[in-house]
Amino acid sequence: MENCNRTTAQEFIFSAFPDSWGNSVICFILLLFIYSFIIVGNLVIITVVQLNSHLYTPMYLFISALSFLEIWYTTATIPAMLASLLSKRRSISLNGCLLQMYFFHSTGISEVCLLTAMAFDRYLAICSPLHYPTIMTPKLCFQLTLGCCICGFITPLPEIAWIATLPFCGSNHLEHIFCDFLPVLRLACTDTHTIIMIQVVDIFHAVEIITAVMLIFMSYVGIVAVILRIRSAEGRRKAFSTCVSHLTVFLLFFGSVALMYLRFSATYSLFWDIAIALAFAVLSPFFNPIIYSLRNKEIKEAIKKHIGQAKSFFP
Repeated sequence: MENCNRTTAQEFIFSAFPDSWGNSVICFILLLFIYSFIIVGNLVIITVVQLNSHLYTPMYLFISALSFLEIWYTTATIPAMLASLLSKRRSISLNGCLLQMYFFHSTGISEVCLLTAMAFDRYLAICSPLHYPTIMTPKLCFQLTLGCCICGFITPLPEIAWIATLPFCGSNHLEHIFCDFLPVLRLACTDTHTIIMIQVVDIFHAVEIITAVMLIFMSYVGIVAVILRIRSAEGRRKAFSTCVSHLTVFLLFFGSVALMYLRFSATYSLFWDIAIALAFAVLSPFFNPIIYSLRNKEIKEAIKKHIGQAKSFFP
């Protein structure tokens, strides 16, 4: 153990990517398409909200903030994954791994907080429509968004700082497709202290997820109770339609994240580890622009308007 403490691996090698060149190229093309769609889709949403003054409402400002976070959330991992697919070495430095974990989790936690704030916004809009304009002001909307980002970027710092002090003296082959807490911690020179801290990390993530889920759940209990009291079917449909996009994104994002982090010390096979990681790191961000554009009438109409204006310039 003394030698372990003196030498620490300075890089990790990803060992979960396809071995054959043909499979790597196929995965590269597919992942590049998904990443391009995520970037373009979210940029379109941000641009449409900024160009249309009638969309300067808390709901759409939250959506554009979520799109902005989605761009950086995926950029933290996917470009490195693309490079690894076409590389023979498939390595990442220790500092690069720590930075990747930090930005991936900080933007992810910011999204969790923002989805919670969006549930609060929908609760106020449906349950207190008369007081909504005076409570959910642009200033409060900005403060909530800023608070979500501050919370997201501060929360992972202690974990990253602790992992940076650990010795990695055994194998440097990381059985994953990007740097994440549990795969990296498995490579540490384990002792009793490290094992206890791994369990603390698991519990901490579980508390984060459960707290956010409970707050959103309570918001929707109030929303559903109010919607059910609306007499007309059309009124109930309109009220619920304002929540469908947020509820769908919430279920998609939190469902995959819960599978990954609400398991404590239990382990999955490598296949399921990678499948679940792809679900919340790639597939969930891929579907979000589709959900917010196709399920939202105002955003669709704004996109069609700008497409029509573009066609008039470029017939």
